[in-house]
Amino acid sequence: MKKIIYLLQIVLVLLTSCDSILEVDNLTKKDTSNFPSSPKDAESALAGCYSILPYGLPSQKSFYLAELLSDDRFGGAGEGDSDTQAVNQMKKVGENMFADGWKQNYTGIFRCNTLIETIDLVNGWESEGQKKQILGEAHFLRAYFYFELCRIFGTVPLIIETDPVNNPRAQADELYAQIATDLKTAIELLPASPFGSFSAPELGHATKWAAEALIARVYLFYSGYYKKEVLPLNDGGSIAKQQVTDWLDDCIANSGHGLIGDFRNLWPYSNRLTTPDYKYANDNNLRWVEETGANNETIFAIKFSTLADWSTNICYSNQMNLYFGIRSQSDYANCFPFGQGWGAGPVNPDLWESWEREEPTDIRRAGSIIDSKSPDENIMINSSDGKEMELTGFWQKKYIPINAKGTDGTIANYSVFMYGRKADFQLDNTQDIVIIRFADVLLMNAELKKDVSYINRVRERSGLKPKATYTDETLRNERRWELAFEGLRYHDLLRWGIAGEALNRQNGIDITNSGIKTKSNFGDFVKRIEETGGFMPIPQTQIDLSNGVLEQTPGWSGGDIMYK
Repeated sequence: MKKIIYLLQIVLVLLTSCDSILEVDNLTKKDTSNFPSSPKDAESALAGCYSILPYGLPSQKSFYLAELLSDDRFGGAGEGDSDTQAVNQMKKVGENMFADGWKQNYTGIFRCNTLIETIDLVNGWESEGQKKQILGEAHFLRAYFYFELCRIFGTVPLIIETDPVNNPRAQADELYAQIATDLKTAIELLPASPFGSFSAPELGHATKWAAEALIARVYLFYSGYYKKEVLPLNDGGSIAKQQVTDWLDDCIANSGHGLIGDFRNLWPYSNRLTTPDYKYANDNNLRWVEETGANNETIFAIKFSTLADWSTNICYSNQMNLYFGIRSQSDYANCFPFGQGWGAGPVNPDLWESWEREEPTDIRRAGSIIDSKSPDENIMINSSDGKEMELTGFWQKKYIPINAKGTDGTIANYSVFMYGRKADFQLDNTQDIVIIRFADVLLMNAELKKDVSYINRVRERSGLKPKATYTDETLRNERRWELAFEGLRYHDLLRWGIAGEALNRQNGIDITNSGIKTKSNFGDFVKRIEETGGFMPIPQTQIDLSNGVLEQTPGWSGGDIMYK
């Protein structure tokens, strides 16, 4: 059975229901003068920090939002799923669309604050390294949660102590100084243990290499979006580009991470149980690298398990795959190996067509996108309910339910046959959500150094000719193609300053709404980016609770931005 990321016996206590995950009493009912008192207590507290990562609906995560906000995908889903279409068009359907995401991330921050503040109470460490490991992971996670908030809302209150405060939005420089300080601390505390030196149950824990990669992502966004040369630190110092590339060089040379042989083997459609019956995978001799220790390309991922249940916690399962699954596909045989879901995020045909023009032999295109008309896919999409929105005939295949066939011909999610999961299409997706992989590290280093050799390393893996020189266009295309549907495109567009123009190219595309063919007309994105900065509205409940101390994100007031 698939290994579970966290100290499972602890997480089962912490995550007994979707409601209880937000209860901090697990940590605060004990007197903080004597808790945590042992390494086991500290591990329990750390597990509580990690438990926030998979919790909650996908619609509250920056990964999911960035997909719908990007130029590569539309909102889609059904007639009644106005929230997905609203996000895609940078509009809103209510005043508290992202209330749960706000609460989840601040709960994670509070738990990290508590652990960081109280870790010196612990006695009986096996070694100083054990303490540094737990503290380093806590700093990494606090940075991760704040970066989530900053990418969604722009600026937010900065709270790094456990005492309750009613802070206004901090300045971007303050927030990114905290994020950078936490990640620098994590880099210094976490051991330089290469991939392969730790066991499968430890997969999913933050590492020195994950911190080095994440700080590069933070630097690129901060320096690009805010037009700054250096990333500030809390002590008045700063992190310059050279330090960031030194960290990336360290990750590339010493982490033990690398590129797996075939890009397509990163994704579950190539798993050993599905491949014999999936023409595309079988014809290309694909075999999934799986998620139990063989995939050295994954640097940091959010892990899921087979334990999701309606009576415990649905968040043990990968709900994002469910949201991105093709709608109305209850006849699995006709759509094999793709399972059913809610239909969010149909792919913009412009991505397929422009990719084909620029790189017609790139295996990543068909390895990332389902073309329903392709004989290689050999599928028949069923639109029987006629309520799908913004259909294009293209879907992504990286994060989507994947089925396999049992020995008796039964069709169900591969996790049912591979891991013994009970069949339930709403709960049986167990695929990791990969937050950082090695290909991204190479492309970030290419961008920072303007060095085409890192781009060519990525291209070589897919059998493409090397590029002679570095250009911004080459780098931007390579990121779009290699990292498509991995939650990065929208924030790349924002930091490059080209989001409005790119998003406007979503207009005038052939789509089908509720069975009626039409053209997409999503409005003026240049105007929306100028109005909002590209960020989402703070929940009105939080503004009310702050007694007006918090101010709404610009561009999100007035009736003209309500989705209709």
